[in-house]
Amino acid sequence: MSDSVRIIEVGPRDGLQNEKTPIGVADRIAFIEQLIAAGLHTVEVGAFVSPKAIPQMVNSDQVLRGVSHLAGEFHVLVPNEKGYEAARAAGAKVIAVFASASEGFSRANINCSVAESIERFKPVVERARADGVKVRGYISCVLGCPFDGEVRPSAVVNVADMLWELGCYEISLGDTIGVGTPLKAKALLRAVAGTVPINSLAMHFHDTYGQALANLYAGMEEGVRVIDSAAGGLGGCPYAPGATGNVATEDVVYMLEGMGIATGVDMAKLLAATNAVSRLIGRAPVSRVAAALNAKMRMASGE
Repeated sequence: MSDSVRIIEVGPRDGLQNEKTPIGVADRIAFIEQLIAAGLHTVEVGAFVSPKAIPQMVNSDQVLRGVSHLAGEFHVLVPNEKGYEAARAAGAKVIAVFASASEGFSRANINCSVAESIERFKPVVERARADGVKVRGYISCVLGCPFDGEVRPSAVVNVADMLWELGCYEISLGDTIGVGTPLKAKALLRAVAGTVPINSLAMHFHDTYGQALANLYAGMEEGVRVIDSAAGGLGGCPYAPGATGNVATEDVVYMLEGMGIATGVDMAKLLAATNAVSRLIGRAPVSRVAAALNAKMRMASGE
């Protein structure tokens, strides 16, 4: 197995936008600064969406400008041309567009069909490519949907093919409600790899049923080398009762390092970033590794 894996930290966007407690611009910037200092050099920092729809992402333009001096690659979610224009004005160099593999989820989340959602952001991708802005594609509900139940791999392949043909440089496959298991993850990745090269696929797995690390390992066996994760396991899914956030970055780093795969991530600095943001949102990290390391530190200090 290759000794190189790229981790994309999505806590400041996908994580925080699904937390009930919003945090301010200065604290979001400080969080990103800590993540960069910990060795996570690709970070999703915000979303140019309606503040009424997702108040947690308000002032993402200020966040993006506030981290522009840092040495890293910063991604922002862009749903439409208005969002793209705002992102470009703030200096965005990498954007992400979002589609679902499930019709039920697409209608509940953005009030349109899957095909309509792709038509909506076609002009965004076209403008981005003309401007030299990289575009990453997300597909949600690739292993199950809270409304439609099981999602056929062929449905995911269809959406992945459209995103790839549009010009997305990478397709991130999201198990949004965390229902996947390793063999299903393998089968899905094999199917999608028939359309999109395996080295242009990423795994974005949630840990609702405790399967995320196993699914990531299964995907790595298929050749995928890009993993989306969130510090402390931030986030969730408002349409999936009981759904937890993305797989925790601490847990991913611990697994990879234990496999002899260097991540370049300083666990102590990552833990400090996680603990700081956890205090702000008022809940303990979901990460098992963070919980274990925090307990170890409390024991060592005699608390």
